[in-house]
Amino acid sequence: MTVGCVAALGGAPPLPPSTPTRYSCNNGGAFLRLTFPPLKRSPFCTLKLGATSSSSINPSFQVKRRIIRPNPALDSDIPNPVDQEDNEQEEASKKQLQQWDSLTAKFAGAANVPFLLLQLPQIVLNARNLLAGNNSALFAVPWLGMFTGLLGNLSLLSYFAKKRETEVVVVQTLGVVSTYAVITQLAMAGSMPLPQFAATSGVVACGLLINFLYYFKLLNHRIWNLWEDFITVAGLSALPQVMWSTFVPYVPNSILPGIISFMISVVAVIMARIGKLPEKATKFVGSVSGWTATLLFMWMPVAQMWTNFLNPDNIRGLSSFSMLLAMTGNGLLIPRALFVKDLMWFTGSCWASFFYGWGNLICMYLCASISKEFFLAATVGLFLWIGFALWSDSKAYGFSSPVTSIKVLFLGS
Repeated sequence: MTVGCVAALGGAPPLPPSTPTRYSCNNGGAFLRLTFPPLKRSPFCTLKLGATSSSSINPSFQVKRRIIRPNPALDSDIPNPVDQEDNEQEEASKKQLQQWDSLTAKFAGAANVPFLLLQLPQIVLNARNLLAGNNSALFAVPWLGMFTGLLGNLSLLSYFAKKRETEVVVVQTLGVVSTYAVITQLAMAGSMPLPQFAATSGVVACGLLINFLYYFKLLNHRIWNLWEDFITVAGLSALPQVMWSTFVPYVPNSILPGIISFMISVVAVIMARIGKLPEKATKFVGSVSGWTATLLFMWMPVAQMWTNFLNPDNIRGLSSFSMLLAMTGNGLLIPRALFVKDLMWFTGSCWASFFYGWGNLICMYLCASISKEFFLAATVGLFLWIGFALWSDSKAYGFSSPVTSIKVLFLGS
């Protein structure tokens, strides 16, 4: 969209010598104020503002610098940086950015492989136990934890469907389907109560249908708003309860944190919808669902490390291959998050790669559960990958240093 501010001075009398002419335009929070010396006559002065902060004032004055700001969860419908480019950008730079766009999308799509392999062994093992009549073995898998992960996948599926990130929509859909397959096995074994399983099945069916209809622009906007309110309330209710339950029995076993956060989230959503909250508070409520889903996944390594601290012997029960797959899958998403300048996505992916995957590998190495060579290979591979992502992103955007990509992501430019 182009916004034009035109001052026609062709037939106007000369301006007083002491009066400067000022034009001020607001483009998504970026303000540009231009001050000209007194003019006697001028045919016209035109100011254009594109989707980025490129500016053009007559052919003789151009500001070609792009201002890139981090995308909060609320602004998830912002197009990717290639779509925001100014037509006057140099062709070589634009081509380089498009190549990095395509490559990061392929990396995100490739993350399906490690994530599928991560869940598949558990599904196969559960199936063998069910066929052998060993239903008690499935009670070792907590259905509440699986349900929490499922809720996180559904919330992130909605977030990335809104961003039209096709490859990551597939990743999250795979996460929903594979987690639901495990939950179904738990219900068949009697580990998960049938009423809870029926409610979960309804949420999964509705969630997948609503997200795909929205992605293909076939959904009524009111229905989508109701779904966003639901995942906001569900996420805000689940997160404090999961965090509290991690430290049981050192804290009382209670559902009070979940009840309190549920009541607060319901009131906040209702007040936001009826317009009783200030604008900033309304935006905050709108951004909560994406962040709560990310925080749910970010809490998983904290819970695992807390368990490792309390019971070091249990570390030998962890699969180094599973930790490597978790590190790899989330690591493949980092370049894409860095490219689209999505702070929430970048934070969640880095946290999962470093604290869940690599962090547990550190614990396993310190407890002599894995070899030194395996740990060093995983460590070197992870840090080389992060270095490659930062270097490639800075090169594509024309930054002078890889550190600039991180600075732009967190602070804007």
